[in-house]
Amino acid sequence: MVQNLHGQSRDTDTRPPPESRPPHLKTSRYQTVMNATRTAPTGGLLSKLSLDSQTSEPYYLQLKRQINALIASGELPAGTSLPSERLLAEALQISRTTVKRCYNDLRDENQLSTHGRGGTQVQPPMQLSPALGKLKGFTEEMREMGLQASTRLLERGLVKDRSIAAIFELPPTSSFLKVVRIRLGDDVPMTREVAWYDVSQAPAMAGWDGNGSAYAFLRSHCGLELASAEQSIEAVLSQSEDNEAFGFQAPAPCLLLKRKTLGTNGKAVEYVEGTFRGDAYAYRLTLQA
Repeated sequence: MVQNLHGQSRDTDTRPPPESRPPHLKTSRYQTVMNATRTAPTGGLLSKLSLDSQTSEPYYLQLKRQINALIASGELPAGTSLPSERLLAEALQISRTTVKRCYNDLRDENQLSTHGRGGTQVQPPMQLSPALGKLKGFTEEMREMGLQASTRLLERGLVKDRSIAAIFELPPTSSFLKVVRIRLGDDVPMTREVAWYDVSQAPAMAGWDGNGSAYAFLRSHCGLELASAEQSIEAVLSQSEDNEAFGFQAPAPCLLLKRKTLGTNGKAVEYVEGTFRGDAYAYRLTLQA
């Protein structure tokens, strides 16, 4: 392992030494693979992969990131067979160890599976089917489905926002705690969540670090019991922030949930907009005759 000028560690074994690289890698910023003469799916995959020889990011991570994005966008659907480690290494003119490391990481993340003579294939995405009708947070929802919830905090701070104040039916000068988080189930990003909390009703929320369940914090630290919520669900295409959160290379179908949560006093304490990845969610409703 060595460190670059930015202090980042990289695995020097993941790319060939300069003298062994093909001439076009020494002179061109990008190595774009356009070897479409191979049989599918190798040729189709190769036309979508490119490795940057100038960046500090190791080849195996570049390859992993791009394959992840192709899976997330649906360009590599479940059941697609990937080329063998040897074939992909030869086509990209990188070491087989690099491809092996990439594939192993993707297997560990349940993105790929190996089935004997069937080779390496794209795994079907995790499909969650939570039931609607009960007020519950992401943490509780993941627990019900046997998954471990975790959080990646992106932004947290007190803000004043006229449009948000209007949703809460409060004066435009009101202050809110704004929290932007990526919520994960078993370390897989499931939703990008932007939430606002009325700190006039729940002053202790100003000290919340954004980790864990907001509902649990409201109950245990703010003494607030939640009564109901108004929620809408609509189909949208992911925005740039969502693409980054989910590893999408291009806009992909998502579900946008908007929820205004009320306390037992009838006043709104939370407003949240969560973008859920469409390839992982299928909500269930029970309808009465």
